[in-house]
Amino acid sequence: MDTTVKAQDTNGPVSTSTSVAADLQPFLHDAVVTLYAPSFVVSRADGQLDGGADGFYHGDGRALSHLTVAVGSIALAPVGGGLRGADRADFRAILRGLGEVTPDPAVALNRRRTVASGRLEESVEVTNAGTRRVGFRLTVTAGTDLAPMERVKSGHVLDPVPARAEDADGAGGGDLVWSRDDFAVRLVSEPAPDTLEAPEGRLSYDVELDPGASWTVALRCTAAYADGDQFPAAPADAVPWRGPALRSADRRFDQWLDQSVADADRLRLMDPRSAEGRTGGVDQFLAAGAPWFLTLFGRDALWAARMLLPLSTELAAGTLRTLARRQGAVADPATEEQPGKILHEVRRGTQNFTDTFAVPPVYYGTVDATPLWITLLHDAWRWGLAPEQVEQLLPHTESALAWLRDQADAAGDGFLRYIDRTGRGLANQGWKDSGDAIRHRDGRLADPPIALCEVQAYAYEAARGGAALLRAFGRPGADAWEEWAEGLAARFRKRFWVEDARGPYPAVALDRDGRPVDSVTSGFGHLLGTGLLNQEESAALAARLTGPGLDSGHGLRTLSSDSVGFNPYGYHIGSIWPHDTAIAVHGLVRAGFPDAAAPLAAGLLTASAGFAGRLPELFAGHGAAAGPHPAPYPASCRPQAWAAASSVLVLRSALGLDADVPGGTVTVAPAFAGAYAPLTVTGLQVGGAPLDITLAADGAVDVTAPEGLTVVPA
Repeated sequence: MDTTVKAQDTNGPVSTSTSVAADLQPFLHDAVVTLYAPSFVVSRADGQLDGGADGFYHGDGRALSHLTVAVGSIALAPVGGGLRGADRADFRAILRGLGEVTPDPAVALNRRRTVASGRLEESVEVTNAGTRRVGFRLTVTAGTDLAPMERVKSGHVLDPVPARAEDADGAGGGDLVWSRDDFAVRLVSEPAPDTLEAPEGRLSYDVELDPGASWTVALRCTAAYADGDQFPAAPADAVPWRGPALRSADRRFDQWLDQSVADADRLRLMDPRSAEGRTGGVDQFLAAGAPWFLTLFGRDALWAARMLLPLSTELAAGTLRTLARRQGAVADPATEEQPGKILHEVRRGTQNFTDTFAVPPVYYGTVDATPLWITLLHDAWRWGLAPEQVEQLLPHTESALAWLRDQADAAGDGFLRYIDRTGRGLANQGWKDSGDAIRHRDGRLADPPIALCEVQAYAYEAARGGAALLRAFGRPGADAWEEWAEGLAARFRKRFWVEDARGPYPAVALDRDGRPVDSVTSGFGHLLGTGLLNQEESAALAARLTGPGLDSGHGLRTLSSDSVGFNPYGYHIGSIWPHDTAIAVHGLVRAGFPDAAAPLAAGLLTASAGFAGRLPELFAGHGAAAGPHPAPYPASCRPQAWAAASSVLVLRSALGLDADVPGGTVTVAPAFAGAYAPLTVTGLQVGGAPLDITLAADGAVDVTAPEGLTVVPA
């Protein structure tokens, strides 16, 4: 999900000189991100908002770019703080030298932050624990450029917008207000400042503190669009899962799951169109990630909902319906919409990154969201989505299936391909969508139209799953779609497989001339367990995935370290994406190779501890040999939906957990969960009812499953 300027150059990566450093994408690796979609705050580790990507954001706009606290010329020495969940943080500092009579600090400043939808609240408390009365002037400086998200992401520096002093009734007063077009921001202070300098956004307070006394100022910033939120925050009391709890012998696993679920909760958005003609609540989905992608992304929302199926089919249903309402109906070259196609992303307006790269507000430039939509519906049905809800979506399923067939026929070779026909959109339209991601073994970039290996696997699985749905609900076409899937598998076996010194493997793609793009990538993991491969082929990929070129010890590298062009900091050419590794872990278990899955899962768990349980979108691919903790990818989203959801998919894989509610069974066959035993997980759901699992240290399994479902081993 890449929208960097460099990524769109299809002739190769752009060499950027230091003279244009102001236009470089901001780094985020040391940022503290507090989140309540569609709002979030990015700050320094000390709590200050002061340049780069720092700011309070709402709905793709930056409401504040600066919010700093200073106490005269006294140095603030940070001594701790950070996240307290997903939407809260606090930051502690010592006011060096103030009121001190011994080497002990005397005066401390505590900054507490809470984020809600369209609202940032900060309290700044100063406490005097010394023996002397102290006096000082505390100054808060606030400012903004009201920049759209794509300008921030591209590193473009915009001029600040002057603040106005205004009361709630519009008269001059004590609030600071900024506005541009339909976006308005207001900052309120309680108590009011002793001095307000409006254009500069400075609020100053003269404070006197006796020994043992404290003083607090509360700041509240609100941001709103005149026409409302494009995708509002989901209701706080409508969380679509029970709240899973894991208690295992490895507390890192527990922390990873706890933090991930908290982040997923705060990534929830709702579709305002779901109120049209529907009862029973609003449709929810997960925004892709903060800061760059806090909106609807088809691929990301689908994968996240699929990974979270053991927690909820309600999230899957909301995601499916939200995307179905926007399913392609016409052929529009400007947006790449096609009948039956599922979209890539939705924004408030066109994103103008450069003169040659722009993305329209509703953009369909993705080749994989459509088969993933079909598969999510099939899997949600098996996990217990109500038959009437499934049936309502079957016309959309038939349209999506038709798109698979029509798209595969477009190039005449029976494979799903993509090409950016606009000349201004994404050069690559699979999940590895940076412009340099798809390359030959010798480093040459593949020429489009491109047929990705994993997309053919998605299409195969979608056709088989679609056939199962059609047959179960008495609709025609099931046999034809099963035949289509088998034909695709036969074509794949004939055209994609190549060989090197280690043996055969599938190319990452076919280029425009039908030549295999023969680099070794993590894409192997997406093929496993889909049914596209036979047992011998799956075994070959299991061996590849666990080899040192791909398995870093912290997860899978997107490109083998043995490859030409490998870069541990490359967005898709050597970095590690947690969701990518989790998909491989699950695929290996589904394909019958749990022993190969176990070390990959363990690597992710080790990496999660290095990021305090909040795994980022991606991180650097140096691997465990370079140190115990992974290095960050500096511009990565964190939190990010499918990175958070990966913890649930790894837990599901460890437990060998699957469901077939229409068939009346739930499968619990621990694969490698013994490494974390004794283990108890509560708060899972199947068929809308609780599912709790305990695995004893001796391997004994106890399952509390819904009435009417038989628990079976694999």
